[in-house]
Amino acid sequence: MDLINALSDLCKSTKQPIIAIDGPAGAGKTILAHNLKLALSKSFRVGELHMDDLYDGWDHALSSQLTDTLTHITECHKSSSPLSLSRYDWATSEFSQATPIDACELLILEGVGSGQSAIREQLSALIWIDIAGDQGLTRVLARDGIELENEMRKWLITQEQHFQGEGTQNAADFLLTT
Repeated sequence: MDLINALSDLCKSTKQPIIAIDGPAGAGKTILAHNLKLALSKSFRVGELHMDDLYDGWDHALSSQLTDTLTHITECHKSSSPLSLSRYDWATSEFSQATPIDACELLILEGVGSGQSAIREQLSALIWIDIAGDQGLTRVLARDGIELENEMRKWLITQEQHFQGEGTQNAADFLLTT
């Protein structure tokens, strides 16, 4: 059985399913989320949220604020309650005004920290996508610009500490490697 069919089966058996795609920077989480959204949109109204929009900048990205936000998002989704979110603007280092999020049947959470333990019971599936740190760094810098190298090198340490503390990879339902 392929990943799409397995996820479709899992989601069909759950009310208001949530899939989280977690793993190191540069692993391909955003591309996978987009492809899953396209494939699963044949059976579900799919919403997609990226952790980059929810982080509070570089230094406070994986803070309790993200955990609180993810808890709120998953609770609202599971209860089919309306949801509004403020998204982080990396250019201004500020959160925008809260805007409503379109209602959906299946929610895909994508990015480092999306599979944290505080919300795992709410997840229908947790996907871990892995990549070697140096390869992930090369991809991110090619995509987002070499000027981010210092921040990204710090981020690699931050995300590794987060993953170690959370045990995210070991908790995953599906393990992929790029």
